[in-house]
Amino acid sequence: MNMKGKTALVTGASRGIGRAIAIELAKQGASYILLIARNLQKLKEVATEVRKYGAQAVPLSVDLTESTAVNIVVAQAWKDYGPFDLLVNCAGIAYQSNFLKTPLGQAHAELSTNLMGLYTVTWLVGRRMAARRQGTIVNVSSLMGKVAAPTMATYSATKFAIVGFTQALRHELASHDVRVVTLLPSLTDTDMVQEFNLFRWVLPLSPEQVAKGLTAGLKSRNSEITVGWQSHMALWFHRFLPQAMDSLIRLSNPGPPAANYPRPKGI
Repeated sequence: MNMKGKTALVTGASRGIGRAIAIELAKQGASYILLIARNLQKLKEVATEVRKYGAQAVPLSVDLTESTAVNIVVAQAWKDYGPFDLLVNCAGIAYQSNFLKTPLGQAHAELSTNLMGLYTVTWLVGRRMAARRQGTIVNVSSLMGKVAAPTMATYSATKFAIVGFTQALRHELASHDVRVVTLLPSLTDTDMVQEFNLFRWVLPLSPEQVAKGLTAGLKSRNSEITVGWQSHMALWFHRFLPQAMDSLIRLSNPGPPAANYPRPKGI
């Protein structure tokens, strides 16, 4: 996909991978980049960076879990700056915690943002792309959407769901000439994971590596874009040596042993 002269909408654009993707799209020649996240001040800072590369940047502050507000923002943005040639669903949150100690409110937050937020934006933009029979949708999943990770159960669940949702949508929208792609980066060094206990032997990618991997992948016809040699290796082991991969995952677990978990009263 050649980005020159194109209009892109990037969610989760205030930091991390979303920020890096927005900047990389500007470097690739995009004309308009619409930036969505909750923090308006950070979006304005990203917009300043984007404009250095000649693209017009439009910061749009909205909480993706508020479907009515998202509907209003997307409809107005499509009217003012559309149609969108590219949608990159990058917004997401992650908590690292042992499943037996995870507060339900924390799990609901991850499910709402990572899955329903993505679903809402895709539903609003995808219908418009289908009507004009043109467009590309990128859903940012993760290596954890293929190989689940201990201490990241809810996050892994949302990323697995994104992979399945994207596969289904790819087939549904193909007849409308809308391309749907999954992005699968391995662990990435963003501020969101600064306080994580890293998995043993994992070398985090930089957000810039992920962004460049995406733009390179969009120039191919691949339906899934895997970024990082560790991702490729993990997926190979997962497919051809699943038992060995399971053992490796257990050994890489950064959490405490099961014996350290408190027993609930009455059990």
